[in-house]
Amino acid sequence: MRRPLLSLCLLSAVAAAADAPPAERPLSQMPYTPSLDTAAMDRSVNPCVDFYTYSCGGWQKSNPIPPDQASWSVYAKLQTDTLKYLWGVLEEAAKPDPTRDPLTKQVGDFFFACMDEAAVEKLGSGPLATDLTAIDQLKDLPGLSLWLGAQHRLDAGRLFFGVGSQQDASDATRVIGVVSAGGLGLPDRDYYLKTDARSKATRQRYLEHVEKMLVLSGRAPAEASHDAKTILALETELARASLTRVERRDPYKIFHKMPLKKLKELAPAVDWDSYFGVLGAPGLAELNVTQPKFFQALSALLRRRPLADWKAYARWHVVSSRAHLLSTAFVNENFAFYRKYLRGVEVLQPRWKRCVAAVDEDLGEALGQLFVQRTFSPELKEKAGAMVVAIEKEMETDLKELPWMGPATRAKALEKLHAMANKVGYPDKWRDYSSVQVSRDDFYGNVMRASSFETARELGKIGKPVDRGEWEMTPATVNAYYDAQLNDINFPAAVLQPPLYDAKLDDAPNYGNTGGTIGHELTHGFDDEGRQFDAFGNLKDWWTKQDGKEFIRRARCISDEYSTYVVVDDIHINGKLTLGEDVADLGGTLLAYRAWRNATAASRLAPQDGLTPDQRFFVGYAQWTCSNDRPEDLRLRAVTNEHSPLRWRVNGVMVNIPEFAHAFDCKPGQPMAKAPDRVCKVW
Repeated sequence: MRRPLLSLCLLSAVAAAADAPPAERPLSQMPYTPSLDTAAMDRSVNPCVDFYTYSCGGWQKSNPIPPDQASWSVYAKLQTDTLKYLWGVLEEAAKPDPTRDPLTKQVGDFFFACMDEAAVEKLGSGPLATDLTAIDQLKDLPGLSLWLGAQHRLDAGRLFFGVGSQQDASDATRVIGVVSAGGLGLPDRDYYLKTDARSKATRQRYLEHVEKMLVLSGRAPAEASHDAKTILALETELARASLTRVERRDPYKIFHKMPLKKLKELAPAVDWDSYFGVLGAPGLAELNVTQPKFFQALSALLRRRPLADWKAYARWHVVSSRAHLLSTAFVNENFAFYRKYLRGVEVLQPRWKRCVAAVDEDLGEALGQLFVQRTFSPELKEKAGAMVVAIEKEMETDLKELPWMGPATRAKALEKLHAMANKVGYPDKWRDYSSVQVSRDDFYGNVMRASSFETARELGKIGKPVDRGEWEMTPATVNAYYDAQLNDINFPAAVLQPPLYDAKLDDAPNYGNTGGTIGHELTHGFDDEGRQFDAFGNLKDWWTKQDGKEFIRRARCISDEYSTYVVVDDIHINGKLTLGEDVADLGGTLLAYRAWRNATAASRLAPQDGLTPDQRFFVGYAQWTCSNDRPEDLRLRAVTNEHSPLRWRVNGVMVNIPEFAHAFDCKPGQPMAKAPDRVCKVW
């Protein structure tokens, strides 16, 4: 399982390619779009009224949402282009050439097996037979514990709870086991508990979906209907026992290290010794139980409800978590609820796209090596690394001069900054997948074996020193993140491609775009969550009482302001949920702006394309956010996403940057200009 405090900021190959529509062809090279594209702007809009539309209005008009997407953005387009490029790489790798090296053969055969849709279709629900039979044969709770351990070793999914390893928040040098709340089929606990008409309609549609999937798995319609109601009732009880997303943002609320003996007392209905033995983590001495009340409630519920109810629940989650690996009927029904109904997506993604993503998911650093070799030069790595260093220097200056921070806190903050590690492009040491058996005619088995490998790899860390060189994203991921426990910032190779980082353009848009991203991830080390970890990743309060109160006051200004912004319909941003990302957006942009100013201080900067250098910086920042969104997706993300909608990640930032108002000559009283005493500022 991933660490809980990552901030962001997601037929044969030949035959399938022949069937693809003309527009859907692999890319022989990554396409080029400048990081500041004047055609993406809408200059008829006053930047002091709506800077987001001024910067992105042209892009929005010329980039409608593709039918297989919930939303469409600059990031999503670059990720799709990356997938198209890797499609071509994998098609070549899938050819049965005896001269293929082991890595190329492994990823190529994995892709080939996934693309062999006829073979997958022929199997139907067959791959589930062994697991479903095992569920039918369960006799008691101890047997359920044994079965669950075996399932979690293969594919934890959303089954009962999550399990894995994580860095010890009280001793950042070591790794401990962790169990976390889970067990839900809807996107969030609130979907079960809200009483408005839309939530009730969603629960009814969920019941229908569960029933259909159970029928596909072999249950009679009447049994499936009864089981669906049982499953919803069980999941509702688990939802009531779960923390909210806002509560889970408090690292102290999700860190409860205890000896295994205490977990056994807390949740005695689970045979933990048998469970961990089958899972592959015997002899576990202590672990983090992220939500003790959840496990207490789960145990009580296990004893209160009949075993038949839990067998129905287990069947549903096995079917649901693996539906995407099965025949068309399962894939289509899974899509109909989770993508079409919940997010408004019109059509299923083509199989090539799903298969490239599957390789990246299960053999990501193997595929990443092929991607990096072809797209990410040492020179690009060096340039991006230099920008990271420049922005860190600006953060150092900021910390030294910050008027509201006292000397004791300042010293600890500087210590944390100086200890922060920078990871650019790809890992220094690649993950070794050589033990994962991949067959050209067993897609389901390939995924299960890769998943089992990953589970064993995660559990194998327990009791060992932390590997600080590890990455949580693959090189082909268009994203970036900060890890509060490793205290590092991470920029995969794919996020350092045009139109995000553009070596052909001047520094202004590059610092605005990629520099803003670097500053964002850097600021996460000092946002409302990250600030609670010290330089080494220990959960520790290193703030004086006065400085802590001042941080909270300043952060509340941002939270309150963002809570006034509308997402869609009458739904507002949950400013407490998005606070960390909003603080990072604002702080990161300010750092990038000042770093750019310092980097170009000795240069004579001239206007280009009708934009001053300062204006180019701010438009460069805004254009990474250009997007179009389906209302269904906006509603879902308002509940589940810690990031504000992209529009407000621009306008909500710019109203708090006086340099922006000066650059565009915005006057007090205009929507994008604030009086100085109303500006929110933390960093």
